[in-house]
Amino acid sequence: MGKKNVDPQRRMLLQLTTAVGAVGAGFAAVPFVSSMTPSARARAAGAPVEVDISGIRPGELRPVEWRGKPVWILRRTPEMLASLATVQPHLVDPKSQVKEQQPDYAQNETRSIKPEVLVVVGICTHLGCSPKRELEKGTISSDWEGGFFCPCHGSKFDLAGRVYKDVPAPKNLEVPKHTYLSDSRILIGVDPKGKGAA
Repeated sequence: MGKKNVDPQRRMLLQLTTAVGAVGAGFAAVPFVSSMTPSARARAAGAPVEVDISGIRPGELRPVEWRGKPVWILRRTPEMLASLATVQPHLVDPKSQVKEQQPDYAQNETRSIKPEVLVVVGICTHLGCSPKRELEKGTISSDWEGGFFCPCHGSKFDLAGRVYKDVPAPKNLEVPKHTYLSDSRILIGVDPKGKGAA
């Protein structure tokens, strides 16, 4: 059986139709794939947020947003960690015993899963202002070991987000549920057992 000759004009029309169909399929696939990722509204309502922490240097703080709130991720230096014991006598809840302020796995002196990484909601527990990040020693006063200072009414928190005595804020900064996906990635809004934030 011999090969049939296809009209060149018909061949060009067939190729053009195929190309237009492929482009159309690509445009149809984009919204479909995009619909699988959480919307901004879903993220604001509480969808977990994945954060790459590999680029955060010791002593550096990275802000991210979760549920419409600022969440601060601080990579603490050995000196910062040493200061946590120094300030304990000046704190309201140095052992983080008030359970509502952090998950069970962050109910410790560092208020964290890994001592060097603090994950805390950056909202003052007094009236909801956003504290200033005064991480350096001596910036507020000569005995300041570093931490967070709320300029609205003078509340102070240490480098674990624990509140000082005799300030308006009644409790420590909130530690949100979070888990490590790897050494360099954390998921905010889900605890290590996979349970989402309420």
